[in-house]
Amino acid sequence: MEIFNPNSNIHFLRLRKYSIAIAIFLVAASLALIFTKGLNYGLDFTGGVVVEVQYQQSVDIADVRAALDKGGFSHSVVQPLGGTHDVSIRLQPKDDPAALKDGKVNVDKIANDVLAALRAAGEKATIKQHSFVGPEVGASLRTKGIYATIFVIIFIMAYLWLRFERRFAIAAVLTEVHDALVTVGVFALTQREFDLTVLASVMAVVGYSVNDKVVVFDRVRELFRLVRKPDSEEILNRSINSTLSRTIMTSLLTGISMLALYFIGGPVVHGFAITMIIGIIVGTLSSIFIASPILLWLGVSKKDLMPKTRDNAELSRRP
Repeated sequence: MEIFNPNSNIHFLRLRKYSIAIAIFLVAASLALIFTKGLNYGLDFTGGVVVEVQYQQSVDIADVRAALDKGGFSHSVVQPLGGTHDVSIRLQPKDDPAALKDGKVNVDKIANDVLAALRAAGEKATIKQHSFVGPEVGASLRTKGIYATIFVIIFIMAYLWLRFERRFAIAAVLTEVHDALVTVGVFALTQREFDLTVLASVMAVVGYSVNDKVVVFDRVRELFRLVRKPDSEEILNRSINSTLSRTIMTSLLTGISMLALYFIGGPVVHGFAITMIIGIIVGTLSSIFIASPILLWLGVSKKDLMPKTRDNAELSRRP
């Protein structure tokens, strides 16, 4: 199925000065927001109070969340514990200001207040155990998440360097950094909660985005090898046009899936779905307007992509 004519000649690279300027501005703005305004880290990164509750009868997680919201614990994280009778509730001490005194957390009071909110909804529940998780654990998770993202980008670069050529690897990594930073920058701007689910979706955005660019890069290599005297700008422009339908269709279908996940999947996956939607939009635009201009700026040419034969190698060594 083709939305756009693969033989169309929309001159995307004519806009490269503007698209690169906008990309640089967005990256700079995202970094400024991340380092000045900061991210609104969730419980996974900040620590908090964990309360495990047992019900006498089966209970729906949505009903537990509704009871907590009504009781004033609107930012709590509720998860089942291996069945329909036990649930784990995580919340920050600031959600219960009455339990804070002189900077110290009264975990017992928080647990009792949570239990009171649940019982007010008419359910018979008891506390199995409760504990306080310090911010050190969250800081460790945050650091490991940053390292994981860096390793993903490094291995993507190595893969593209081996499959294509170093210019393609550099172009892909620069656009991946752009996509990831802009996506995280939106969270810094809106102050939506940033937790492990969102971090996982940022890494998924990196994988999704590089897959989109590999399709364009494959077409670039194919056209360079087919044309005898290629013009780099023309080849790159034709590659974008010929893969445009595939790029838009993939983005639309993935975006529709994420919208369904957001509206049907419940609040637990809201962060993942929203991050993916933002990343899909940013990644699609970068595949069209940023990756190829960077390739052109790096000076990609036909000789960089031609397979090296023994005769060619010997000729290249001759004076």
